[in-house]
Amino acid sequence: MLKPLALALAAITASVAAHAAEPARALHCGQLFDARSGKLLDARTVVVRDGKVAEVLPGRASVADAQSVDLSGHTCTPGWTDLHVHMGSQSSPQSYSEGFRLDDTDYAFRSVGYAKKTLLAGFTSVRDLGGEVSPHLRDAINQGLVDGPRIWAAGKSIATTGGHADPTNGYNDALSHLIGPPGPTEGVINSIDDARQAVRQRYKEGSDVIKITATGGVLSYAKSGDAPQFTVDEVKAIVDTAKDYGYRVAAHAHGDEGIRRAVQGGVTSIEHGTYMSPETMSLMKQKGTWYVPTVYAGRFVADKAKVDGYFPELVRPKAARIGALIQDTASRAYKNGVKIAFGTDMGVGPHGDNAREFVYMVEAGIPAAVALQAATIRAAEVLGVDDQGVIEAGKRADIVAVPGNPIEDIGAVLKVDFVMKDGVMYRQPQG
Repeated sequence: MLKPLALALAAITASVAAHAAEPARALHCGQLFDARSGKLLDARTVVVRDGKVAEVLPGRASVADAQSVDLSGHTCTPGWTDLHVHMGSQSSPQSYSEGFRLDDTDYAFRSVGYAKKTLLAGFTSVRDLGGEVSPHLRDAINQGLVDGPRIWAAGKSIATTGGHADPTNGYNDALSHLIGPPGPTEGVINSIDDARQAVRQRYKEGSDVIKITATGGVLSYAKSGDAPQFTVDEVKAIVDTAKDYGYRVAAHAHGDEGIRRAVQGGVTSIEHGTYMSPETMSLMKQKGTWYVPTVYAGRFVADKAKVDGYFPELVRPKAARIGALIQDTASRAYKNGVKIAFGTDMGVGPHGDNAREFVYMVEAGIPAAVALQAATIRAAEVLGVDDQGVIEAGKRADIVAVPGNPIEDIGAVLKVDFVMKDGVMYRQPQG
């Protein structure tokens, strides 16, 4: 009789082999969302072979050597990308104490479930912006050991002393003296040299992207949620060093001064952007900086701030004040012509609920087609890849289907019942 470990390895081997031997498929889509034009096309047949889109045919075409998948009552879109998640955690009233009680292994096991929920919700790719678990989860997914989205992992976020991603915020004197002040290895910098070292450490640890916390944050155990926390020169040092390794830089930022410094320093994207001024929006357009609003997170924390005991009292007023503003900022940014891409900050809210961001974007006055582009072709542009985000011959076969017409009713995105990633079907309509 096989021992448990041998059984587990046999199951993993069988899963990898099954995925590698996926048959050709013909997806008969009632409508297809063209991410380049932002328009819905009529019926199309998407032929998938070896994990790629082989061709896109008009109507309901017959493909002799491919298994047919009937999506005639559905709209097919490219797989969605969430550019701001934290796969290793999920907020709760216990989140702050768990950091002292749980090990990395505990967070890793939790992340496996979060990853599958995210994939089944239609998100075939994510950018994980902070968490030591994510590079390992990425590797496990790539190796076929667990099911989940394709991950671009930042690993440990880079902060300044006392900043939003300082891992020792809230520690008492005894713990602080025992551990000592964190430095670039732990992602905390206070100089240009520190900044360079912190990026190189992320490279050593296998990150795919760099995340900085350019201002205070909502959920960190610190008073300010918006004060600037890097100099322009420090941001430039991070960005320039990141370029040496082919990395792009995402900047968490709420306060306008911190946003402006991050944009001047050359970051690729601003996350949250709560207090973004018209002048800073103009600078972003000039520099080509992307904005990832994360309206979902703002709505979630503002709602939970009303619940006694959900957040520590130091955090609660920040959540109530800042969270409620992000949706309006997204509206103003769209009207001002700032480039917008899709992100939720999921991990703040429950994983698998990512698609609700589409609904909030539309509520903010962003057209449904633009919101869908933000999670497909625009997200691919932010990541700097050209093999996904559209349904075209030669691209990755990442395809999501929802019943009905999401352009007319954006709520359809909450009813995903077909998910394909790299040609593998993870979800399909029943009956």
